[in-house]
Amino acid sequence: MIIPIVLSGGSGTRLWPLSTPERPKQFLPLVGEKTLFQETVLRLGGIPDLAPPIVVCNENHREIVAAQLREIGTRAQAIVLEPEGRNTAPAIGIAALIAGQGGEGAGGGTGAGANVNADAQGRGSSADPILLVLPADHVIADAPAFRAAVASAVAAARAGRLVTFGIVPTGPETGYGYIEQGRDEGGWRSVARFVEKPDLATAESYLASGRFLWNSGMFVFGAGAFLGELARCSPAIHGACEAAIRTAARVDDCLRLGADFLGCPSDSIDYAVMEKTERAAVVPLEAGWSDVGSWAALFEALAKNPDGNVQRGQVTTIDSHGNLVIAGARNLALLGVDDLVVVDSGDAILIARRDRSQGVKALVQLLEQPRKDS
Repeated sequence: MIIPIVLSGGSGTRLWPLSTPERPKQFLPLVGEKTLFQETVLRLGGIPDLAPPIVVCNENHREIVAAQLREIGTRAQAIVLEPEGRNTAPAIGIAALIAGQGGEGAGGGTGAGANVNADAQGRGSSADPILLVLPADHVIADAPAFRAAVASAVAAARAGRLVTFGIVPTGPETGYGYIEQGRDEGGWRSVARFVEKPDLATAESYLASGRFLWNSGMFVFGAGAFLGELARCSPAIHGACEAAIRTAARVDDCLRLGADFLGCPSDSIDYAVMEKTERAAVVPLEAGWSDVGSWAALFEALAKNPDGNVQRGQVTTIDSHGNLVIAGARNLALLGVDDLVVVDSGDAILIARRDRSQGVKALVQLLEQPRKDS
């Protein structure tokens, strides 16, 4: 059985002003008619032995998640409500515990996760459910290639490996972490090392070597195998997840985590587990992937008009090229400008150079600071 874990807790500040805390980017139709969250769930179609997904989200987004699942005719076996985000390692730990209990995550049990099948070394048994962990805000253009990579990753996970997908790089990107591939193990590769976001010269050397992949943030592993490594590598997170499950409360079709979850250390799965485990494996993926992590990334993912512009809404341009322009209720007109991002959400307007769009998060932080009296 393969259980999708859809991580929907991101705040999406890099796509302000369209993406807001009330409705972050995963719940917006940025690439097609469906939202990124809905597209993530829909591309699972065709994967064999698939169970309904477990969705982990902020409790403020409960109604959005439920409504968007209904719109595409899908049900979740659990919607886990976080009172506050604690990064990906705790979110996946909670989901793995629920998956090991067959989707029953109500509190008051005698040791959350007791039904997860794993041996003392953290290797999953044949009954260990396989988790397919997917952020809700990624774009994948080639769904068949994605499903083929999932099949390879599932085979590796059934052999006890903790698998990540490495994106075949298309350029010397400095905004992603990288994975150096190790030996070929037949359908997947060992991980030689994880490396941080590089400078341009280092990224160019990685690209030239042919050994490095972008770190995608998508994973496949057995629930018991992951929990065994989480307990060994990051016991404080593992213990906090067990406590949060024991005291969680069922609310309609959702599982609301209580105050115990707020005491959980905040850490990514990369730092908490993947960089420490000896069981890491990587499956290369070449499927038109984007994490839509900036306006520049969204620009690259969308079709352009003959002037190289991406335009939505009432937009008029003269002698303007390479711009991303999203109009709200008002008309937007560009004259003689290139390589800009212009976004009108109705409440705010962003104007930025496209190559500076990674700085939007810092801009939002500045806007959130209290204003001094002039």
